[in-house]
Amino acid sequence: MALFCNFSNSQLHYRSLSSRYCSFSKSPNFSKKISVSSSSFSLSSLSISNQNEDINNKDDITESNVSKKKNKLSEQSSWEAKDSEGKDYLYRLGKEADNMNIAVGARAGVIDDVFAGNFLGRDSDIVFDYRQKVTRSFEYLQGDYYIAPVFMDKVVCHIVKNCIAHLLNTKVPLILGIWGGKGQGKSFQTELIFQVMGVEPVIMSAGELESERAGEPGKLIRERYRIASQVVQNQGKMSCLMINDIDAGLGRFGNTQMTVNNQIVVGTLMNLSDNPTRVSIGQEWRESDVTNRIPLIVTGNDFSTIYAPLIRDGRMEKFYWQPNLEDILNIVHRMYEKDGISRDEVVSIVNTFPNQALDFYGALRSRTYDRSILKWIDDIGGIENLGNGLLKRRKDEKLPVFTLPKQTLEALFESGYSLQKEQKLMMETKLSKEYMKNIDD
Repeated sequence: MALFCNFSNSQLHYRSLSSRYCSFSKSPNFSKKISVSSSSFSLSSLSISNQNEDINNKDDITESNVSKKKNKLSEQSSWEAKDSEGKDYLYRLGKEADNMNIAVGARAGVIDDVFAGNFLGRDSDIVFDYRQKVTRSFEYLQGDYYIAPVFMDKVVCHIVKNCIAHLLNTKVPLILGIWGGKGQGKSFQTELIFQVMGVEPVIMSAGELESERAGEPGKLIRERYRIASQVVQNQGKMSCLMINDIDAGLGRFGNTQMTVNNQIVVGTLMNLSDNPTRVSIGQEWRESDVTNRIPLIVTGNDFSTIYAPLIRDGRMEKFYWQPNLEDILNIVHRMYEKDGISRDEVVSIVNTFPNQALDFYGALRSRTYDRSILKWIDDIGGIENLGNGLLKRRKDEKLPVFTLPKQTLEALFESGYSLQKEQKLMMETKLSKEYMKNIDD
């Protein structure tokens, strides 16, 4: 019994004991020995099976590590490298991709979710974010503004005529050119009309009509035109393409140079006017590729500087905007109404400063805020602590309350005289002649 117990933990003697157990089992005199040895034998076999499982588990872990090493491209692979946020290179590639192809979409399950995104649910539109940046909404226009009836009739009629052009048995110009003096509210009045009508326009600037790449501005206009068409088709909203201050980008002033991009932009606008439903951005022509007719609205100060065939009557309907006295009084009164200025006081202001553009009366009101702003700067710690007070304050720290100035007729007159003096000084003082007295006129 002692001999058996001493060697029960040894694999070497386990084999001899197992053979002895077999021999003992044949003899009836060792039944008690057999019972003990059988229990010991079962314990030793359990320990051996546990050891075998440990060895198998170690082999599985080793094999998994080997498989991982085999799947990994290399120790220095940039495709599997992680950034500070734990994102790999493919995530960065998908996030920074500038795919503006409006003909395709990202469908969940077809391409990687990294590229599809989840902000639209199962399916996402690749151009959605781009379209939201291009189209303009007018939630910021809060308040009650005055829209001149003549201006409104012209813009509304142009948009509706182009929307039902297929029903009319007449030639409908695609472009409405609104031109007139500086600061008369051409763009602002148009935006107010868009807000009233529920139009979601694509608005461009004259600064986008030139590029270091030849043909880029013309392609941009065609892309924006097609995006406005997508707004009509996919969102069920009215849309249009608006280009502000077009004469600043296409007009010829003095000896300014005509560039290839200027020619392509003019040619693009002329082609849109002649073929408003067939617009290509470089893809192959297809019979089913029919674009919605999108009205164009352009603003400017002097259309006589633009290439004449573009502004001919068949392509562009021209509207000269010069507000009359009644329009000016109504617009300025709505501007000052929230300040408690009566209509009679507005009449006295307009009569005191006649022949001024509408933006003059807006600047006049803005200048009355200067003293209140200077006082507010002193309240937050003065000029020396201005940066800390405005930008480096704590999240729970609030700025001092800005008290709006009380508008009075005397304060408005004071601001108006100051602006008028600066205008006169600007026109009379020509420093270029002062600097070059030795050059004859």
